[in-house]
Amino acid sequence: MLPLLGAARPADAAPRSANSLQQAFAAAAAEYHVPQSVLLGVSYLQSRWDTHAGAPSVTGGYGPMHLTDVRAALAAAPHRGTGTANPRGDAARTARTAPAARTGRSARPPAQAPAPHVRAPSSGRLPARLTTLPRAAKLTGLAAEALRTDPAANIAGGAALLADAQRRLGEPLSADPADWYGAVARFSGADDAATAAAYANDVYGVLRAGERRTTDAGQKVALAARPGLAPRTAQLRGTGLRHVSAAGAECPSTVSCEWIPAPYEQFGDNDYGNHDVADRPASPDIDYLVVHDTEGGWDGVLTMVQDPTYVSWNYSLRATDGHVAQHVKAKDVAWHSGNWYVNSKSIGLEHEGFLSAPDSWYTEAMYRSSARLVKYLADRYDIPLDRQHVLGHDNVPGPTAASVSGMHTDPGPFWDWRHYFELLEAPFTATADGGGGLVTIRPDYAANRPVYTDCAARRQTCAAHGSSAVRLYADHDEKSALINDVGQGSGPTEGLNDTSSRVSTGQQYAVADRWGDWTAIWYLGQKAWFENPAARPTAVPAAGQVVTPRDGVASVPLYGRAYPEASAYPAGVPVQPLSALPYKLPKGQRYVVGGKVPGEYYYAATFATGSHRLVVGREQYYEIQYGHRVAFVRASDVKAMPSAS
Repeated sequence: MLPLLGAARPADAAPRSANSLQQAFAAAAAEYHVPQSVLLGVSYLQSRWDTHAGAPSVTGGYGPMHLTDVRAALAAAPHRGTGTANPRGDAARTARTAPAARTGRSARPPAQAPAPHVRAPSSGRLPARLTTLPRAAKLTGLAAEALRTDPAANIAGGAALLADAQRRLGEPLSADPADWYGAVARFSGADDAATAAAYANDVYGVLRAGERRTTDAGQKVALAARPGLAPRTAQLRGTGLRHVSAAGAECPSTVSCEWIPAPYEQFGDNDYGNHDVADRPASPDIDYLVVHDTEGGWDGVLTMVQDPTYVSWNYSLRATDGHVAQHVKAKDVAWHSGNWYVNSKSIGLEHEGFLSAPDSWYTEAMYRSSARLVKYLADRYDIPLDRQHVLGHDNVPGPTAASVSGMHTDPGPFWDWRHYFELLEAPFTATADGGGGLVTIRPDYAANRPVYTDCAARRQTCAAHGSSAVRLYADHDEKSALINDVGQGSGPTEGLNDTSSRVSTGQQYAVADRWGDWTAIWYLGQKAWFENPAARPTAVPAAGQVVTPRDGVASVPLYGRAYPEASAYPAGVPVQPLSALPYKLPKGQRYVVGGKVPGEYYYAATFATGSHRLVVGREQYYEIQYGHRVAFVRASDVKAMPSAS
């Protein structure tokens, strides 16, 4: 796939009245003889009926029907890097250089692995899922620009595509939504039956449950529930779609999945890639799920993960239809987070998308597929569904002081964590009254629009966009200074990749103070303020466990990894230094606990697995929410207590 332009698009020609979008669905359904419920259900799975002001999705999809025109969305601006940390994140194994004749580059790239920028392929090479808008233009006679920017035209284009798919299947333009399963499957653009079926099943799930919401353009749209609706799933056999085997893949049956393995392959002098063999969850266990974005398109990402000299992750998710590819077994350790402790205890999921393109929105199909996969993995490995265990890559701590400033920042502030956790059936709700001592960050995604820079170009202001992140200030005033992160080595900015003064939806913090409509929290060793008016709160009250320094000490150190004490290491396994981060937990401050864990280190510095060892110490740690990222503190350095005490 190809990088996409995230700059602002022509203004959305939104209908004037609040129900005009609903009327557009009715008109298109009547004109093309498609059941209105089917049209609404497909559009909901594509975009949740949002228009995104005419901006393209991560795969060049436009409007409520997500009609794709990837060539119109090609990026002219370069990709904005999101970090320089070594993805493996373990200094015990020295990075080596692969043979030049074989790769021509380092086997251990220092930065995250974005797919390279490539020239646009010839139209014959573009998959059909990326060119639905030009086909809709031919079917409707409408201009491509109208299909991109006018929601009513876009909906008409989607209806025309559904009707065309129905005719090609030899099916009548029936008024019964049950008769459109095959056409809906074809509309997904998937080229295999399993992905198309998973997509169609999701659409019919929406039809059975019904939906109602106000869109990003203020339009009120409703779809009445049809709980007894039973589609004619046998129509899938007439689509002619190929069969892709799910053999080898570890996925729930509710998503389409295939096994595309990353190579565990040796080359050079103990140089190998691109992951480590282990025996998880027995040794070590699995405690985290890490959400990434790919910073590249589907085809390029699959090419990269199959390169033994590159890095790896466990799963990739496709934007157009939610298709999943697994690359590394859950028992093995992928190199994806930049922190070896987190890598050894996590599963990494890469989502097709771009951090620096705020209007390159993620599809509902991918959100739903990802949520099903994460829920399956969380159930299988007993991982709590909270923001200290379901991490963004931007929440992973630097393992050492030197690595802090180079840690990655994806998926960034435009990933909709609130909606994602609703799909996980673990919504962020108030868990206490105002006296619980904590807050859970929970802004209204669409209405919350902090200013960001560095999207299309450095220092250039990004297009206004909904966000999961809330900005923090040194005082209860937006004109006061932003909160500074000493580990970053430079002053705080509004830059998209600067996480210094930013909290994210679902994260929890201890309340430090209040002033009118403002709330202060303990954050990075400081009192940090954010606006939190009662009429439109950006956080809800919560309660839980917190830690503070033990009696008699002014502050205690923090760590980016929970490693054992030196005496726990057996002969043959080099002792790993604890390596404190450039932060302190000061006396009088409280930080929310995510869990208590023993010090562990998984030693895997050779291709042959005979020397691999899991070292477990007696030292215990608390994982805490310290800043935008999590951190670890020795249990012996702190005292734990209820937040309300």
